[in-house]
Amino acid sequence: MPAIPSLGGLRGRGNKGTVPVRPVPVPLSAYVVDCAVYVGGERLPGRWSHSEAIKEVRKRHEGFVWIGLHEPDAQQIQGVADTFGLHELAVEDALEAHQRPKLERYDDTLFLVVKTVRYVEHESPTTANEIVETGELMVFLGRDFVITVRHGNHSGLARLRRELDDDPERLQLGPAAVVHAIADHVVDHYLDVTGRIENDIDVMEAQVFAPRSQISAEQIYLMKREVLELRRAVMPLATPVQRLAEGYTRLVPDEVRSYFRDVADHLTTVSERVAAFDELLSTLVDATVAKISLQQNTDMRKITSWAAIITVPTMIAGIYGMNFDYLPELHWKFGYPLVITVILAICLLLYRIFRKNGWL
Repeated sequence: MPAIPSLGGLRGRGNKGTVPVRPVPVPLSAYVVDCAVYVGGERLPGRWSHSEAIKEVRKRHEGFVWIGLHEPDAQQIQGVADTFGLHELAVEDALEAHQRPKLERYDDTLFLVVKTVRYVEHESPTTANEIVETGELMVFLGRDFVITVRHGNHSGLARLRRELDDDPERLQLGPAAVVHAIADHVVDHYLDVTGRIENDIDVMEAQVFAPRSQISAEQIYLMKREVLELRRAVMPLATPVQRLAEGYTRLVPDEVRSYFRDVADHLTTVSERVAAFDELLSTLVDATVAKISLQQNTDMRKITSWAAIITVPTMIAGIYGMNFDYLPELHWKFGYPLVITVILAICLLLYRIFRKNGWL
């Protein structure tokens, strides 16, 4: 690997030859997370503005710029768009936080939108109001630059950037390697989130089929809604990743394209999991509704059984409560004990019959 000139390279020439000059320190704006120049897979030291960074790369005729932006407004991103020649429609989409995952080509620039997801910690899936939080990540890919625009507070790329800084061989493949690393990073988070959601669904399934569980169909439907949000983030990404793996553009060299196939395989795994979650939750909703109906039928049979038992003393007491002088055994000494005995005997008989049939 050729030696990398330190601190931005050679900037000036005088009568005594070339003099190395440090790049002018440029304070990063609040919306610019990081701006770096990579040459030969190595990150050049110093802090760069976006204009100085791309000038350095194009002066050297090698390397690329990676700029990370976090929720910029129209005025903030316009300067970057003018410097790198970004298409106005792509810039407009990058400002909008609610985009569908997609891949578009504008002249010699690719625009990729991916949804990021985060698992929200909670005590129990049956009481949580939110389980999945989504964000968005827009990526502009050019011949000598990568620009990432992030929406949301959970999808930072600082750790990924540090990992790539420690892997110069990977960065030597160019800016497309950064795009692959971002896609792989996002899909790995999909795998992690689906694994944790699977545990939550297992807890729900156990409670649904527990004999005296209190879980309701509304709680399962809430989980189903969270899975639907995850499905909207995952499913549309399959086509863009597949296109990148199949040579959709010359901005992605063959060496990087093979890595996108691995991302596509992982994304297929995630998609299959999410589809299975959706089907399982639909089944759990049906099972819960059936369980509620069965419980209602059981309660109704109990009510009916006790009503039938109570009918016996009510009927007998009603008969002997009529105002007639000539009722059988009305003035008999043992009439009252006999009536009470008959009532108890009939009620006990009915109770045993209902208990034997499973109604009580």
